[in-house]
Amino acid sequence: MAETDSTGSTWRYTWARKQNERRQHTYREAETAWQRRDDELRRLRGLAAGLRGSVAAGSGLPLELAPGEVVFRAWPAAQLVEVRHTAVLPAPDLTVEPHPAPLRHRPPDGVRATDAGMAVITNRRLVFVGGSGRRDWAYGRMTGLSHDPAAPVTLVQVLDRKQTGGLLLPATEAADFRFVLTLAFADAIEQRDTVLAQLDELIAEHDQTRPFRPAIATPAQARLTARLPGGRRTVAVAAALTLVVPAVLLESDPPVRPGSEVAAAATPAPAKSATPKAKPSAKPAAKPRPKPASSASTEPAERRCGAPANPMGYDYCGGERIRRPDHRVCDHFDCVQEFYSGRGYLVLCKDGSVSLTGGRRNACAGHEGVRRTIFT
Repeated sequence: MAETDSTGSTWRYTWARKQNERRQHTYREAETAWQRRDDELRRLRGLAAGLRGSVAAGSGLPLELAPGEVVFRAWPAAQLVEVRHTAVLPAPDLTVEPHPAPLRHRPPDGVRATDAGMAVITNRRLVFVGGSGRRDWAYGRMTGLSHDPAAPVTLVQVLDRKQTGGLLLPATEAADFRFVLTLAFADAIEQRDTVLAQLDELIAEHDQTRPFRPAIATPAQARLTARLPGGRRTVAVAAALTLVVPAVLLESDPPVRPGSEVAAAATPAPAKSATPKAKPSAKPAAKPRPKPASSASTEPAERRCGAPANPMGYDYCGGERIRRPDHRVCDHFDCVQEFYSGRGYLVLCKDGSVSLTGGRRNACAGHEGVRRTIFT
């Protein structure tokens, strides 16, 4: 038997059921995408903390290791590429791409494959072993490193080689190759902790974007517009027509009755007044002064999304994270004790205080955790 409300109708229950199905479907999609990205970030965090390499990993490879050299990982399907027109590449850095874009399988224009073989990453160099020989890129001699954003190509420049070369990996393996290469280069300059801190920051930021479970729609929340085809849009169009049609009718000329023109012609014109016209004055009439603008008009409120009013323009709406806050920040926000000893970005803690530990594992420690990020 169909459920009905106090009026004996079932459309409210139908509306509530459809609303809940739509909300749950949207939530499940958002939650799945969020969880997939969270798993990937935590996998990279575990890889960055546990990847140490070993001599045993190089056993069976056509490569002789130097004393103290260990192998991090090898990729059996790689191609050596050369660039026709050499350009200066950016210096190697330790940036982890938070949202890598999908890569196409073919190399970009101007890059051609010259050999096929194996790519090996050690703690001292990047090595390609192919059918025509071997190519080494020592980290200590790298002057440029570039990952193509649209193709699985990594280009390298070193001091002792004029021509720019690099490697082409399968599109499905390029992301791991680039990350392991970043870790190996960070180890070479003793900066692996920088990569770990960057991943911790990305995980903390991602935690704040987790979708919330939607509220349950009830039949009592259904409006009468839900019964009309088109819902609110139909009501809005009807309301607009009720305003526009009368206005058009008022502005149009009234209908002319038969014989009205004859009647108008038969009516004698009014006689001209015999009163003499006044002579024009020498001075023109004074123009009325414009009235001052009403003091009631106010400027639109500043966009802060709940943040307290402050001259720095800090808000909760979005923008750039604040790593070096203005010296007046504690005059307008409730700063935690030892505020300036923080080494992160500006965040609002769940107890209402403000801390400079955003992106750290102990962010807002002792203040119930992070509520949201403060932006400029």
